[in-house]
Parts: sequence; structure tokens; C-alpha cells
Amino acid sequence: MGERSDHPQGQGATEDSGAREIEATVVLGLRITDWPALRAAARAAVEDLDFEGVDPAEQRRELLREVSEDPNAALGVLLHPDRLVAAMPGVDALGGTLEISVTEDFAPDFAELFPLDGDEEGSGGVGDWTLTPRTACLLHAQLLGLADAAYDDLEEHEGEPVLESEEHEWAVLGRLPTRTWGLHRGWRRSMARAFDDLADDLALGEWPLPRCPAEDIALRMALADARNLLGAQPESVADMMGDLPADLYDYDWDGCLDELFGVYGPEDGDPEADTASRTEELIAATHPEGWFLPYEDAEERDAQRGYRR
Repeated sequence: MGERSDHPQGQGATEDSGAREIEATVVLGLRITDWPALRAAARAAVEDLDFEGVDPAEQRRELLREVSEDPNAALGVLLHPDRLVAAMPGVDALGGTLEISVTEDFAPDFAELFPLDGDEEGSGGVGDWTLTPRTACLLHAQLLGLADAAYDDLEEHEGEPVLESEEHEWAVLGRLPTRTWGLHRGWRRSMARAFDDLADDLALGEWPLPRCPAEDIALRMALADARNLLGAQPESVADMMGDLPADLYDYDWDGCLDELFGVYGPEDGDPEADTASRTEELIAATHPEGWFLPYEDAEERDAQRGYRR
């Protein structure tokens, strides 16, 4: 007689060995590094889904809209338990749930993104000046704060006009030129996104170079707020920096004005005027609806990038 084995043998052994119900818990930490690629994958996944019930076409359109605007919705489609299990041979899904939460304390590693000892090409430096980790960190925080405040304005006031003597009741939109005070909700949402677009540049290790008049205004507001915060609350700024390395060019706001503006922008106008003056002339001569049109030599931002709120 042969040696006994505890493993099932013969016809049907594979089915018997797999006939178990298992509850699996998977915890993933994710960082979105390419939102357009994630969005495209999520849209493709939605196109492959089968919808049932009332008006399947409308269900598909609504889900496509959600994944096009919200990274959490895009992840939800791609990480859905049914979709994950479908890629595993020999497994049937018995049900499951998906929970996605945003890590509130996440912050880009500015020391890695803007290395002080990097070469000129890699760090984005021009001559001896460079955007330092601490400057990038403070500017990133101000841009996100302005975006949040602009979205808060929108949620609280919707399409109400900003009234003279009541502009203090608006966190951000009341600080914009008066000719924008009566503009519609869609314009205000695009203005809030301009702050986010520049913050995203920093989070990717890129200099926040304004690509349109709206971003020019947004960056100047963020620089002004960063300067004011540093002057009023230096200890709070120091706490924000943590272990980020210090540098001679930290908080060089004049350097930011010289190096971050004018890479893209208007070339027409008085040749004797500086970049800021030409940009101000363009903004004054252009209806605010045109402030989001990219400068001729700037790369256009992804039109499908959506809004944070």
C-alpha cells in the first residue's frame, strides 16, 4: 500500500478544495500621481459596466460624470470588490463593501520634490535662485487654503452677488476685482479651481507658473497671504515646516515675483513695461470670462480634470 495522503485525490478534487467561504480585508494606501490617467481608466471601466433598472443610459452618464470630476469616485469604480474578484480565477464574489477615506494630514514631500542640492535642470532653478522646499510648502498651503475658502464662498452664497460694503463676508471672492462680483456660479467654481491647479503643480514638484490671467491673480493672492502669514505668525509657519531643510532663498517673495511670473504671458503691449504691468493691462482689457483662456505659449490644462468640489 502506498503512503497515506491528506490531500484530496481524483475527479472533483479541485472543486472540493476550493469550496470555502473566506472573508478578506485589504487595506491600501494610495497616492494619486496621474489624475488624467486614473480618470481615463475609470471611464473605460464604467463603459464596460452593465446597468439595469430605470434609464440605464442616464445611470451610465451620471457615473461617467462622477468619475470625471471626483478621484474618489474613480477609485471606487476601479477598486469595487466585484471588479477585483472578477480578475481572480476560481473565485466567486459573495458580496462586499468598499470604503475610501482621504488622509487629511497628507502633504507632499517638498524636500524631495524641490531638492536644494539638485542640478539646475532637475530642480527648476534659474541661475542661483530656486524655489526652496520651505517656500513651496508655505505657498502650497496658501493656495489650498484659498481654494477651500473660495469653494466655501460658493457653497454659502451660491450665485449671490458680492455687495459693496459686504465684501468682508466673503473669504476670497470678495477680494477679487469688483467687476467679478456679480458673475455666475460656474465662473466662481473655475476661479476656485485655479488655486487648486497651481497647488497641484507644486505637489508634483513643478514650479507654479501661471498659465492664464486667472492663475496670475490666484498666485499673487497666495504670495500676498504667505508673506502676511509669515510676518504675523512666524512660529506657526516654523511649526508647519517641520524638518524641511532651511535655505538662504526661503520666503524670497521678490524672487518668486521675478521667476514665477512672465514665463508664460502677454508679449503685446508697451515693450518698456514689465511683465506685471502687461498682465494687468491684459486683465483690465479682458472680460473675466476670458481669464481662464491659456496664454498662447502655455500648455493647456486638461479640460476633463474636474473640480475638487
